[in-house]
Amino acid sequence: MISPGYCRLMSRYNAWQNASLVAAADGLTNEERWKDRGAFFKSIAATFNHLYWADALILERLKGNERPEETIKHSLTHPSNWDDFKALRLQRNEQIEEWSAGLVDAQLGGILVWYPGDGSTRIEKPKTLCVMQFFNHQTHHRGQIHAMLTAAGAKPEPTDLHMLELP
Repeated sequence: MISPGYCRLMSRYNAWQNASLVAAADGLTNEERWKDRGAFFKSIAATFNHLYWADALILERLKGNERPEETIKHSLTHPSNWDDFKALRLQRNEQIEEWSAGLVDAQLGGILVWYPGDGSTRIEKPKTLCVMQFFNHQTHHRGQIHAMLTAAGAKPEPTDLHMLELP
């Protein structure tokens, strides 16, 4: 279904697109980044934060941590400082790329098990499905951010996967 090569490509795409969106958001004021724009998480900044924390949670699940919510706290308001966010986002991108760089086919098979935040329900899903959802979730929310940035007058790069420069 998917391969380590697919994961590496999507990790590079994730980093490229995040860099584009962050660069476009750099041109906005802090108030503009936090302005309620009617999106699901309301603002550009809150949507960026959701994606940052969701990436952490999902990545930990993919690494085998069944209870990442015990140590990772999802927040729409933290980090609130833009420079702090940018540094943390770069680190998260690097973590995702490191994870994908070390993958082998056997690690993409089997079932992934985790317990959501309240810890009451054990969830079991095919690992390949969870990996695809990881990258799909990123693309979905980056699309929301792209739309909000464009509406705010910023100019992020194109989002088409085929525009990603290959090594």
